[in-house]
Amino acid sequence: MGLFSRESGAPEAAQEPAPTVVRSDEEWRARLSPAEYQVLRQAGTERPFVGEYTDTKTVGVYKCRACGAELFRSETKFESHCGWPSFYAPADAAVIERADTSLGMRRVEVLCAACHSHLGHVFEGEGYPTPTDLRYCINSICLQLQPVE
Repeated sequence: MGLFSRESGAPEAAQEPAPTVVRSDEEWRARLSPAEYQVLRQAGTERPFVGEYTDTKTVGVYKCRACGAELFRSETKFESHCGWPSFYAPADAAVIERADTSLGMRRVEVLCAACHSHLGHVFEGEGYPTPTDLRYCINSICLQLQPVE
């Protein structure tokens, strides 16, 4: 259930596990393009409706572009028409959720559990017909799709 309290919809406090993939800022900058670095390591956001995976229907596994860890499976992807790829559930223990009060809003940030790179945000109770009532709104630039053959 992550950080959501079903009664209030407010984020709950959680203990973040340490990343298993640790690199210096210099190493991240060398591995990632400037745009990838800005989103993954500085919690930026790509523009809506321009991402590589916004509308893809390819069957496969979505991995973290920064470290390669499995994040989501195509079976949990759905069309939310929000401008970014949307999933209703991550792979087991693949993400960390934490409170985000930036930009004067209360949101829940989603991070890769392996390298703590920023992926996007998760929203609850928006009326989407999903089994979890959650929408993981993830920046395409954070993902690398490995198609299943």
